[in-house]
Amino acid sequence: MTTPRDTPASRRVRANGDGTVYQRKDGRWEAAGYVLAQGNTRRRVRVYGTTRKDALAKLTEKIAASNRGLRVPTAQGSVAAYLTYWLENVAAHHLRKNTHTRYTACVNRYLIPGLGKKKLAKLSAKDVRTWFNQLRTTCQCCTRGLDARRNEPRCCAAGRCCHKLLSPLTLTYIHSVLKSALEHAVREEEIPRNVARNVRTGTPRPRRFEPLTADEARQFLTAAQGHRLHALFELALHTGLRKGELLGLHWEDLDLDAGTAAVRRTLQRTAAGGLTTLPTKTRASERRIALPTRCVQSLKLHHEQQQRKHEAAGTTWRHDGHVFTTAQGRPIDPTNLTRAFLTLLRKAGLRRIRFHDLRHSTATLLLEQGIELVVIKELLGHAHIGVTATVYAHVRLRLQRDAINALGTALGSPESSHTARDEGDEPPPSAVPVR
Repeated sequence: MTTPRDTPASRRVRANGDGTVYQRKDGRWEAAGYVLAQGNTRRRVRVYGTTRKDALAKLTEKIAASNRGLRVPTAQGSVAAYLTYWLENVAAHHLRKNTHTRYTACVNRYLIPGLGKKKLAKLSAKDVRTWFNQLRTTCQCCTRGLDARRNEPRCCAAGRCCHKLLSPLTLTYIHSVLKSALEHAVREEEIPRNVARNVRTGTPRPRRFEPLTADEARQFLTAAQGHRLHALFELALHTGLRKGELLGLHWEDLDLDAGTAAVRRTLQRTAAGGLTTLPTKTRASERRIALPTRCVQSLKLHHEQQQRKHEAAGTTWRHDGHVFTTAQGRPIDPTNLTRAFLTLLRKAGLRRIRFHDLRHSTATLLLEQGIELVVIKELLGHAHIGVTATVYAHVRLRLQRDAINALGTALGSPESSHTARDEGDEPPPSAVPVR
């Protein structure tokens, strides 16, 4: 006679709450049981396996996770449906408008066409990795139909693929958007884990910046003399303010007698509202900075010129307190400022750079003068000093040569090192001289 002790564990009568296991007509084994769901409710789940042991192991794992307080995922919709929900109900209330616009373009252009048909609850790291590998090697002209919409096709529609691939930086950005969306799904207990975090896209090489040298900066400021926005370009190069921060300055933010400026807002063009005043990029970006004497004088002159234009324009002047305006007193569009900047670069005979590279130039020139990184961080409004050190602190070849020469002096003969120390008030080899 067979006793319960002699019966295999998978064949014994299962206790209440352990679920049921049975074989289907198609030969597969199905296990079903109740687990914890969203809202402290219980939900019946079903798992499948090729053998009774496989199905039982899967069900036991889910019940054990439920007993630890992990709720079963409830997402039954597609990835596309969740991404649309996330953009409209979550991201729209937590992101800046321009950031939300870029996220929306990324979702509609890449994520929904690539992963939208997948079930959110069944999305795996393998699915994400496979799709990224395809995205990395697929020509965008062909995939997105760009060539078909051209008047004269020059890619696949013309029989020759141009192999227009996405840059590593773009791939990293797409990956970060997907991670953000799935992270919120985890917080809402729609899915148990963020599968995008298990996929590595690689670290892209940082963009190579070409800030202005001291000679080029002087050449640029000379070309800007007499320009209507001369004070703006001078302020940008001396303080490293962002484009939106410069255009968002109000006269009430400036204390020209004390020589200070308060950065409180930024002016940007959004897809929905046009030119819009927004908060600063981060909380650390809201700051008070000291103004150089040269900038104070330029701003005073700019204020006098603006007052004369206001009186000459009369009722047609539309001034709302901005420091830098159009000829009619309206806020300046960031795109128009970029056009004026590029025109000045051509006039000065300088290479083409971005307006944001003026900010890089400020940080680099300050570093070359031996200014402490913490001072540069406060001036630029960075939240962390690591950003200042890794992104904006471009060490030029001249600084590298000074460092190598200083090391060579230190490692030279004792007589030459002693003589160098006794020559006068020269700085020690390890110090960075202030020029």
